[in-house]
Amino acid sequence: MSMIPSPSRDEPAGPVGRPVEPPPGITDARLARQIAFLLEIDQLKSVLRQSHLIDRSRRENDAEHSWHLAMLAVVLGEYAAAEVDQARVVRMLLIHDLVEVYAGDTFLYDTQAAAGQAERERAAADRLFPQLPGDQADELRALWEEFEARRTPDARFARALDRVQPLLLNFYTGGSTWRPHGVTRADVLNHQKTIEDGSPALWEYVRVMIDEAVRRGYLRA
Repeated sequence: MSMIPSPSRDEPAGPVGRPVEPPPGITDARLARQIAFLLEIDQLKSVLRQSHLIDRSRRENDAEHSWHLAMLAVVLGEYAAAEVDQARVVRMLLIHDLVEVYAGDTFLYDTQAAAGQAERERAAADRLFPQLPGDQADELRALWEEFEARRTPDARFARALDRVQPLLLNFYTGGSTWRPHGVTRADVLNHQKTIEDGSPALWEYVRVMIDEAVRRGYLRA
């Protein structure tokens, strides 16, 4: 198997985590803090994932991934294993990778990097969410924690979509991430439960897709 990359992050133009000063004359401290947070998370656009765009022109970034997942939730909500609050699922998916502003993206099949992923991302959450006003910091942190814990129907469906999206990109780009890293059918099937718990219907689609990917040589048997 080829060398799997470390957590990926393109360096932004300015210093990471540097406070954003509001323009002179701004007196609403809450609004200034919210705007500063929104500018801070702009860095998510520079965090590259391993998946390629469908046109294979480049790798997708975390912001694009989060947007695409939100659209999956809107379009595929009817396939959730249990009744879900679609708006909550969308919000969860839009914030689930914000910690990667500081932690970087960890490739799903990089077992060495995955060993420290939870610790890196929790430290990033401790640093990121408190930049918001307290009520919003608590709300977004709680949604992030819920997504990570995968104990509610909303979180299980959100996590399922987070697994399905890169599989779709891989299949429809001819295994553009799988093939260079020697990913096997067994590697992909190791994540079956995360998808099946959130959506048995989507798991059935993915299962057929995986078999076809092996047949076409996108995945190693």
